[in-house]
Amino acid sequence: MSLILVLLTGLAVAGFLSRDTSKTPASVQKTSTAKSPRTLAELLELKPAELEGTDIALMNLLCAEGLPGAENLKVEDCLATLDKWATHTKREIDRNYHHFRKDPAYYYHSEAFYKMLMLAVVVYEDFGVRYNPKLIAPPSEMRGDDHFFADSRDILIHGMASPRRMGTCSSMPILYIALGQRLGYPLKLVKARGHLFMRWDSPTEKFNMDATGKGLDKHDDDYYRRWPFPLTDVDIKEDDYLKSLSAAEELSVFLSIRGACQTDNGQFGDALASFNLAHQLVPTWKGNQVLLAGARQRLARPVTLVQQQGMANIPADPNPLNRIQTKSP
Repeated sequence: MSLILVLLTGLAVAGFLSRDTSKTPASVQKTSTAKSPRTLAELLELKPAELEGTDIALMNLLCAEGLPGAENLKVEDCLATLDKWATHTKREIDRNYHHFRKDPAYYYHSEAFYKMLMLAVVVYEDFGVRYNPKLIAPPSEMRGDDHFFADSRDILIHGMASPRRMGTCSSMPILYIALGQRLGYPLKLVKARGHLFMRWDSPTEKFNMDATGKGLDKHDDDYYRRWPFPLTDVDIKEDDYLKSLSAAEELSVFLSIRGACQTDNGQFGDALASFNLAHQLVPTWKGNQVLLAGARQRLARPVTLVQQQGMANIPADPNPLNRIQTKSP
């Protein structure tokens, strides 16, 4: 199985336009026990329970540490930008609320959907965030050697919270979730095969969204069972597809993306470390098992040497691919 099919791929999603294009919060809604690590090493020291309530944007940004494309990364500046954007977005949502009152049917009679649609429009129109056009490709044209992950700015959110203002389907949902959570919205990250999307997930309302184009698409789970690649019940069980992810699972996804970037840049030892960390967080995911096995297979140095460098948790079997059944979508 190619790396590109196990991880996230660049898919353009066409959204519909809002008929309008046009503050309260300026910080993330956190629990009283939420942690604020300053480095990737500090983040990795946190237990899964301690990750809950940690800013999804902070976790994502710290996973860019040291990657190609993140040489000038300043995490605090990116977080300050997101806080500023959240404040502006809240103003616009409130200012345009009369459109929802006038025609609630247009927004599926859902105030939550109105808020998310306005968030998507503001991100596109006011902040100028776009999908990197060089990475747009339909599923039928995806290749494992296209170096989709080579530039960390395309796959983690610092590429959008900077003057570049570009991302992909592996980073844009995280941007929306980070902004929405700053507004107090119950947003979750969800995986499909080769794709990430977001979910409004409250006790009273639940719906899935994609916002990689000029607006917002709303889809049910059945849509993602078919797109971008078909999913069987076994696939869903083995990789927790279509499930709202926990913070630890989100971090596992981000570390896998980090490993993919390192792989595309020939940093195979570092990639092995990232995939190993992702696997430690969620060892049951088939994707994590396959990525770890593939990383170990690519690495030219003996496994014993890598273990001596502080990675003792890597399985001793030099080729676990022999015991992992892989399959193409």
